[in-house]
Amino acid sequence: MGFNKSKVDSALGTLIHQHLVKCGVETPQIPNSLSRIDKIDIIEEKFKDIMQTLGLDLSDDSLEETPKRVAKMFVGEIFWGLDYEAFPKCTTVDNKMKYDEMVVERDISVQSNCEHHFVIIDGLATVAYIPNQKVLGLSKINRIVEYFSKRPQIQERLTEQIYYALQYILETDNIGVVIHAQHFCVRSRGVEDTGSNTVTSKLGGCFKTDPSVRAEFMQMVSLNGKK
Repeated sequence: MGFNKSKVDSALGTLIHQHLVKCGVETPQIPNSLSRIDKIDIIEEKFKDIMQTLGLDLSDDSLEETPKRVAKMFVGEIFWGLDYEAFPKCTTVDNKMKYDEMVVERDISVQSNCEHHFVIIDGLATVAYIPNQKVLGLSKINRIVEYFSKRPQIQERLTEQIYYALQYILETDNIGVVIHAQHFCVRSRGVEDTGSNTVTSKLGGCFKTDPSVRAEFMQMVSLNGKK
């Protein structure tokens, strides 16, 4: 899904950014004042150079619009999660019902790109939390996973960023995040292993310290992709 400016909370995005910096899990970035249009224009010209260096004929009608397509894709589709003005609106409600069991969202799509080779990371996430004072709208968990996926990533950092963003929003450490993914930097190049996948986890609070909670969560994770 591309950037949707109608469902964002830039003020929350700024606070999440500050929290990730404090926790040491922010994506390495150098701030600039470029607008989205500026970025598209610059990337388009740079990608023209890459294609011409490869010997491609940009006068061909199949190739002539490719630099613009790639630039628009980078800024508006696959890397829009670098922009905290695009951070998703996250609606919480007071936990008036005193719900104190696990809330689990399974089979969340993870579509990202590795920061080492800029090729696809494709997988599923399971995210769970035990509410304290706040309950989060379920689709917001999916949107947080999507947001941090839409930037150049390594899976370990992606897992941590989802955890710490939820920690800030929900004001609890009782959160578990697990991601299973295939990396096309492994699958389509290098070792070219088409069968392996990578699993990462971040557990906090009772998910880390209470064996029964950990076991219950991991049982939920083992059902990933099963109906």
